[in-house]
Amino acid sequence: MSAIKLAIVGVGKIVHDQHLPAIAANPDYQLVASASRHNTVAGLPGFASIEAMLAAVPEIEAVSLCMPPQYRYQAAQVALAAGKHVFLEKPPGATLSEVADLEALAAAKGVTLFTSWHSRFAPAVQPAKAYLATHAPTAMEVIWKEDVRQWHPNQEWIWQAGGLGVFDPGINALSIVTEILPAGIFLNRATLEFPANRDAPIAAELHFQSADGMPVHAQFDWRQTGKQSWDIVLQTGGGEVRLSDGGARLWLNGVEQALAKEAEYPSLYQRFAELVRGGRCEVDLAPLRHVADAFMLGRRKEVEAFFD
Repeated sequence: MSAIKLAIVGVGKIVHDQHLPAIAANPDYQLVASASRHNTVAGLPGFASIEAMLAAVPEIEAVSLCMPPQYRYQAAQVALAAGKHVFLEKPPGATLSEVADLEALAAAKGVTLFTSWHSRFAPAVQPAKAYLATHAPTAMEVIWKEDVRQWHPNQEWIWQAGGLGVFDPGINALSIVTEILPAGIFLNRATLEFPANRDAPIAAELHFQSADGMPVHAQFDWRQTGKQSWDIVLQTGGGEVRLSDGGARLWLNGVEQALAKEAEYPSLYQRFAELVRGGRCEVDLAPLRHVADAFMLGRRKEVEAFFD
């Protein structure tokens, strides 16, 4: 079976850190071009726009869209209309309506649309999900705190409307939560902290519950210094379940479990290839829907200005 001819759109830090190594290690792909306003991929034809790239390299079969979410819809629409399969970095779009429209276009064109949630492929996620399927959770605490200056230096788009602010990492936690819980949850109340000079929040506190009343409390904060915190702790009838380091480690009743090696982005690209070969879409908006609910229902609190 011939390799899928793939192009990258939006060449930034995450592409160099994660996408390019995952693609290079996967024989299902041949990376043939890139499009980005400011950067290129060494050794490949580079273009300033997706339109120019698709016109010059018509053999492209699929594209990975890695630009900020505010600009993703237009690029995805162009690619799908041209009959290309589309991989969407998280979050899949700036709004729910955008992604719903793209899903309909992909179906009409008979091509794959994949909303990728890399944290769902962390090694602790599926073992935790299997445990919770037989040990009903009674409460959940999510603590997702990191230093924005370390992880998003000089990235102005992330502070703009549609950039999601602290929900850019927080949505990773929500992608795990919505994957491992045996039943859905919905938001009750929230407080979002906005720096006086920014359009996106720097911190958020969220209170959810399930249909049967199980509480879920989540704290997201971008002002953490020192040790970073990416933890999910559940109480169950069978004891405590703890996922740490963003889902890289798992404890069941205080005993750390042996897990597979971390391979989030290689797993994403393996999944995308399976979907393309099988002629299927995979569009899950649950994490983004919870973020939208937080912006809709959350109380706004202004805090001191933030300067990078």
